[in-house]
Amino acid sequence: MQEFFLPAIKKALQAASIATEKPVQIEKPADKKNGDYSTNIALMLSKECRRNPRDLAAELIGLLAFPEGTVDKIEIAGPGFINFFLAPAFIMQSVEHVLFEGSRYGSSCTGTGKSAIVEYVSANPTGPLTIGRGRGGVLGDCIANLLEAQGYTVTREYYFNDAGRQMQILGESVRYRYLELCGREVTFPETHYQGEYIKDIAETLFAEHADSLADAADNAIFKDTAEAIIFKSIRKTLERIDIRHDSFFNEHTLYAAEGNETPANQRVLELLDAKGFIGRYEGATWFLTTKLGQEKDKVLVKSSGEPSYRLPDIAYHLDKYRRRFDLIVNVFGADHIDEYPDVVDALRILGHDTSNMRVAINQFVTMTVNGETVKMSTRKGNADLLDELIDDVGPDATRLFFIMRSKDSHLNFDIELAKKQSKDNPVFYLQYAHARICSLLRLAAEETGFKPDGMGSHLLQHLSLESEVQLGFALLDYPEVINAAVRQLEPQKMVEYLHSVAELYHKFYQECPILKAEPETCTARLFLSTATRQVLRNGFRILGIAAPESM
Repeated sequence: MQEFFLPAIKKALQAASIATEKPVQIEKPADKKNGDYSTNIALMLSKECRRNPRDLAAELIGLLAFPEGTVDKIEIAGPGFINFFLAPAFIMQSVEHVLFEGSRYGSSCTGTGKSAIVEYVSANPTGPLTIGRGRGGVLGDCIANLLEAQGYTVTREYYFNDAGRQMQILGESVRYRYLELCGREVTFPETHYQGEYIKDIAETLFAEHADSLADAADNAIFKDTAEAIIFKSIRKTLERIDIRHDSFFNEHTLYAAEGNETPANQRVLELLDAKGFIGRYEGATWFLTTKLGQEKDKVLVKSSGEPSYRLPDIAYHLDKYRRRFDLIVNVFGADHIDEYPDVVDALRILGHDTSNMRVAINQFVTMTVNGETVKMSTRKGNADLLDELIDDVGPDATRLFFIMRSKDSHLNFDIELAKKQSKDNPVFYLQYAHARICSLLRLAAEETGFKPDGMGSHLLQHLSLESEVQLGFALLDYPEVINAAVRQLEPQKMVEYLHSVAELYHKFYQECPILKAEPETCTARLFLSTATRQVLRNGFRILGIAAPESM
């Protein structure tokens, strides 16, 4: 709807002989008394035009031309805002676009012909998925859905952390439990993975090999078996909440190379060294970030010879750039806040334009069990498991609760609320609105023969009651909400918007008789209900939750 005003405002500027490169900003005022839309263009240009902003606004208003029956009035407010009041008939007539576009409503061509990669989850294959990882998974999946709605060709990628010290510890943990099954006396280290799943993996090995592996030369079979079993479990858990990936990038490929090629990690060190950003002291290899104004250098290779997380992460992102994506999105947990800026700095030093790389950091999740917050620890085996949460509250509540707060905010997952079958539960509230409309349309088909894809949508323009127009106006916001959610990498915007649509529909349903109204009014209100259902359904698809037709 905001696009409706741009051509008219630009023509008015041309008519006033005002040439400017400043963008025309159009916003929805918080207070409806200030109109349906507003622009501050007169304020923005007053200085360079050497004009009083209210006088400039008055001149522009005199030059504005809109199609008859679209804009009721235009006012000047405050120091020079131009406020637009749309004609209710035009608002309701515009709702027909929702019906015409159907499942495509809200989609755009912004990303058509462009490719994007979204990396998310990327949990170490050292244990079952925790609730904390689940939040990042849902966030990444929704961001990928949003980008697809804008026309991007999206690759959903999982960075498979199958290298490093944690994998050695995993193999050792399974071996200790296996040796216990063989009757050997072992002391299980506190630093190792202690969950029941480790015992289960050991039992699998013992069932297949008996005690023949007790004196194995290394931990390879223990590590490889655990890795395979755990990753299969991770993928199964993700599928339960409809999260799937197109590709899996194996970290271990960065440590070795085929033929005579230099391993990717080593190549990073050589490239940074050539730029003068590698230092070697205290037995370690350092990224000289003090040259960039930071207080300390950052370790790339520890004194033990083991790479820090930064080194393979830089190598991995160089590979992303090699694959020439137009947009790179990384969804990280809060534990990456200190690390990822160093990766970005390294990419810039190596000559890459990082303006097409965006990072979404999601904060921690806590759960309350019997009034107490449980601290998550995969190694201790007392982690809050994502599978158990899905069992408890279901996949839809799991997904929606993870994104109904801003990714920048700490999330307290209220399990009791997620299980409620009442309007207090955001998932129930949204899905009930959709189911209520489906029930209404079924009844309408029986009693009146109404067809959602039939004739009569032009009657929408005759609806003028406040609750009708408010609902219709809200439906027109959907495309811009998608744009805002993509700009901010914030699916929460979608949740807030859909909740407001559901709220407005329930209000409309209570205040406006539908099936008992006069035939033309009945038909118009049924089409308004159909349009609302379409918006809810399209939004649910992006959020990855079901659109039930009955509840």
